[in-house]
Amino acid sequence: MEKWYLMTAAVLLGLTVRWTVSLNSYSGAGKPPMFGDYEAQRHWQEITYNLPIKQWYFNSSDNNLQYWGLDYPPLTAYHSFLCAYVAKFINPDWIALHTSRGYESQAHKLFMRATVLIADLLIYIPAVVLYCCCLKEISTKKKIASALCILLYPGLILIDYGHFQYNSVSLGFALWGVLGVSYDWDLLGSLAFCLAINYKQMELYHSLPFFCFLLGKCFKKGLKGKGLVLLIKLACTVVASFILCWLPFFTEREQTLQVLRRLFPVDRGLFEDKVANIWCSVSVFLKIRDILPHHIQIMTSFCFTFLSLLPACIKLTLHPSPKGFRFTLVSCALSFFLFSFQVHEKSILLVSLPVCLVLSEIPFMSTWFLLVSTFSMLPLLLKDELLMPSVVTVMAFFIACATSFSIFGKTSEEELQLKCFSTSVRKYFTCFTFLPRIIQHLFLTSVVTMILLTMMTVTLDPPQKLPDLFSVLVCFVSCLHFLFFLVYFNIIIMWDSKNGRSQKKIN
Repeated sequence: MEKWYLMTAAVLLGLTVRWTVSLNSYSGAGKPPMFGDYEAQRHWQEITYNLPIKQWYFNSSDNNLQYWGLDYPPLTAYHSFLCAYVAKFINPDWIALHTSRGYESQAHKLFMRATVLIADLLIYIPAVVLYCCCLKEISTKKKIASALCILLYPGLILIDYGHFQYNSVSLGFALWGVLGVSYDWDLLGSLAFCLAINYKQMELYHSLPFFCFLLGKCFKKGLKGKGLVLLIKLACTVVASFILCWLPFFTEREQTLQVLRRLFPVDRGLFEDKVANIWCSVSVFLKIRDILPHHIQIMTSFCFTFLSLLPACIKLTLHPSPKGFRFTLVSCALSFFLFSFQVHEKSILLVSLPVCLVLSEIPFMSTWFLLVSTFSMLPLLLKDELLMPSVVTVMAFFIACATSFSIFGKTSEEELQLKCFSTSVRKYFTCFTFLPRIIQHLFLTSVVTMILLTMMTVTLDPPQKLPDLFSVLVCFVSCLHFLFFLVYFNIIIMWDSKNGRSQKKIN
């Protein structure tokens, strides 16, 4: 009984923080003619409610694709239609065709914020609570602490409740998928993950770990027996899920192709805005987009992404385990973020979700990563006038993690899960005993750097010749961090000789 009382308190605290952040500004507030993501979501409600489904993804006089044209999969469009249906009853002006463009009011803001909170309550928060309750080999107190820290993660709160998006929907479906396949409810897990992909195509960041984990399970059961049956069931589940989601767009070939063109706009370029990945960081010194032809950029990003995630995926396929699955989710999502084509700064949330899932296993490194992931979005958060909510939520999250997990006391080789790696290195360099100390010093340097950069960005004006100086520095510093974390997580994966027999796992 006490467990549920404390878990309820943790959820209520998470909800309170969310709603408090929602009282602040949002993307593009009062900034015509394009406004921002808030207007994009409102506009999608306008389009899906007023136009036939066949026109949702096509350019027309009633649907100017240059003005926040729908570029997410069908499930997002259906969700927009559902929200619009409710909005019509409250105030038809909110979704009136053409005349509602750029509509802003306190009542409408309240409605839009409420739609995010309801989606969170229905999909993401229950998945977080169930995941933490099912963690094994840790105390009830740690389970509740894990749930609290995950629910207080500032990156997701600031983007969904500040900037304004519905990331909790796709991430929530993905988390239900993780729960399903970790519980051996493989068909339900596959269904949930298919819903995640059909809500946001960026969930493809997580697709290879799901595929490799389930394929590894089939291999383990034997492809001449139960494994083959499971493989066929999984294939049927995936195909059926996609057919149901895409059915209205399968009536004509051009419909299907147009939706795909909107989902994967390769003509937009290698990256957008200031994003903390390799291509944006390298472009500071070498203008890749000007030097390499467009098709070469695509092939280069594909090769780097594929090669960086290949070792972890092979290991997971050959030795499937819940622990390996969770860490491979982190590694693959981070590889996609760093090296893939057309990455947005908000895509770091796709890496942050699996990092949240290993928070109880490596609290020090997970907390560090989650702090950096929020810092990497600083230019966007400042643009949306979310400095104060950012500072407060980051401090609250850090205090919650530091007190719940005593992270500063969890830096030994065993607790960083680097024991096997260090032992291997000591076969050749017997003096290799300083790794924990190096990581502690790196953490301290990292925190000081992030604080100083934040203060400089807020208080100083950049040189006239370098107007993006601070934004570029934030992205470059964050990218260096992410490269370090990519190496770290791959070391854990490749040197995990026990293959999940001794990890804290979902049972």
